[in-house]
Amino acid sequence: MALVDALGNLVRFVLLPGQRHDSIGVEPLITGLDFAALIGDKAFDNNWLRANLNERSAAAVIPSKADRAGRIPHDAEMYKWRHLVENFFCSLKAFRRIATRYEKTDACFAGFVNLVASFLASR
Repeated sequence: MALVDALGNLVRFVLLPGQRHDSIGVEPLITGLDFAALIGDKAFDNNWLRANLNERSAAAVIPSKADRAGRIPHDAEMYKWRHLVENFFCSLKAFRRIATRYEKTDACFAGFVNLVASFLASR
């Protein structure tokens, strides 16, 4: 999971096991940060995250899941900016060592992600 800024540069990322749900990794990403809005896809549509964002006075730009009883409106124009994180992952995967996960340990892989992210930000 990755958190990017308004320019698409990496702010923080968390490695999660493949069998874990993405919403588990949100808390470590947003802890200690000030932001006006969090843009996420439908996987992040849960009550505890929306309550957390409401306490922080941050807008939750998250579309409702299809199985949610009551639809919660979101800013569709702001949601279009979600492409920044998708573009970051696309740029990250242009580096073969990251895309094929040559590094076997989490620490080495995280180091290369940070290295590539800093290279991408310096372009």
